[in-house]
Amino acid sequence: MHIRWFTYLAVSLAACSPGWGQTTEVNAAPGADKPAAVPGGVPKGVILVKGAWWSASDSVTPLPETGKIANNTYRNAYFGLNWTLPRGWTQKYEGPPPSDQGRYVLAQIVPGDTYTGSSGGSVLITADDLLFTPLPVTRGEELVDYTKENLQQEYKVERPPTQVMIGGRSFRSFAYWAPAAELHWYVFATEIRCHAVQIVVSSSDTKLIQELTRELNTIQLPPDDAADGGTFPACVKDYAAGADVISRVEPVFTQRRFNTIPVRIVIGKDGKVKHIHCISAFPEQAQAITDALRQWAFKPYMRKGQPVEAETGIVFGTRPRPPAPTADARPSW
Repeated sequence: MHIRWFTYLAVSLAACSPGWGQTTEVNAAPGADKPAAVPGGVPKGVILVKGAWWSASDSVTPLPETGKIANNTYRNAYFGLNWTLPRGWTQKYEGPPPSDQGRYVLAQIVPGDTYTGSSGGSVLITADDLLFTPLPVTRGEELVDYTKENLQQEYKVERPPTQVMIGGRSFRSFAYWAPAAELHWYVFATEIRCHAVQIVVSSSDTKLIQELTRELNTIQLPPDDAADGGTFPACVKDYAAGADVISRVEPVFTQRRFNTIPVRIVIGKDGKVKHIHCISAFPEQAQAITDALRQWAFKPYMRKGQPVEAETGIVFGTRPRPPAPTADARPSW
């Protein structure tokens, strides 16, 4: 099983020491797993805490979080998304691991050292897994309308929601701005594999936003009917929650924790689980869940009288609470 075992939460308690340039092993509490060596060492007064991370049952199947930028092109095989970045733009930092509600920061594109423009900005690409999101939306494009209806008072709608085409695919789009800060956000959302994939272009310069928006037309995306055509597995909500499950084995957890563990699985044409993606879990939880799910069996998912691969979601642990409805919610970008 391919697992990235540790993520660390650093709590700064004092100024960094000269030892930051050294590689250090951190002492573990009695009975705890020994943490891995931290590249560069640990500054004095910093606490490292083992946390939840993503994992997968193999290292070959594409995942939402494994998209990369190479040769000035962002490629995400899971979503079938390819975009050659505007000249002089780059990604300086990778985003955080996916959340336990299935939210991903896929890429944040910003001006690089070779950028010659006079104005700055950013292009943020995110994804929200609609099988796990606590937001009251069922389709990717609905997230635009939800955001528009829940803007804080200091934000103003610049352009109402409308349908646009990007890369041959339908997107829902709207724009808003903050008059006090003179910042503008142009939001584009579509649905791919039961994820709300969003592109948010922001800047104080509306001409730059328009230029970046035109650059988005070079994005390569799968057609709207990609799942029907066999490009991706069919996405089926709650397929693991009813009579479609022939047999199941519950995971045995060795430690009591209170986190939410969203898991995506791909079911083969024969009804066996062929891929397991723990979106956010502690290592021992991911191992237990993977061991259990390998023993599950499903009725093959049928489309047009033929069995096809299907993907669905399962939540282990504590389910997250949905957000309280409010007309004064902060945008999630």
